[in-house]
Amino acid sequence: MKHKGYYLLFLGLVLTDQFTKQIFMSSFDLGQSIVVNPFLSWTYLQNTGAAFSFLAGGGMMQKSFLLVVSILVSIWIVIWTQKTSSIYRQKLTGQFLLLSGAVGNLIDRAQYGFVIDFIDVHVNSFYWPVFNIADSLIFLGVALLIFERKSTSK
Repeated sequence: MKHKGYYLLFLGLVLTDQFTKQIFMSSFDLGQSIVVNPFLSWTYLQNTGAAFSFLAGGGMMQKSFLLVVSILVSIWIVIWTQKTSSIYRQKLTGQFLLLSGAVGNLIDRAQYGFVIDFIDVHVNSFYWPVFNIADSLIFLGVALLIFERKSTSK
């Protein structure tokens, strides 16, 4: 299998994401928040929409649409990674972080119809939208892909 080590990374990251979400689902009441420090709280929320709750509150059609988009994006990322040479480590790492986050949220969407969020970052009265590990992986993957160093070998 091409990129075996990256697929092991993918598996570990998806399992970590799902494990943390299960902790919050089983230990917190919906909406419950615990302050960790002045900048971080654990807040259990269920996001029925996409990023930043975009399209949240829609019915079954919206949930189905987001599920299908998640599946198609995940398939596209797998195909993209298979076309990427092993010499492009930063690109592959970004692709697999992106895939790990997409699949982590896809599992939630398929199983529950919503994504489990729990990381609540805030400074004074500014609150960032609550997110999860999968969202962080997507962000990091995209950042690695945007700032990918071009190969200088000829």
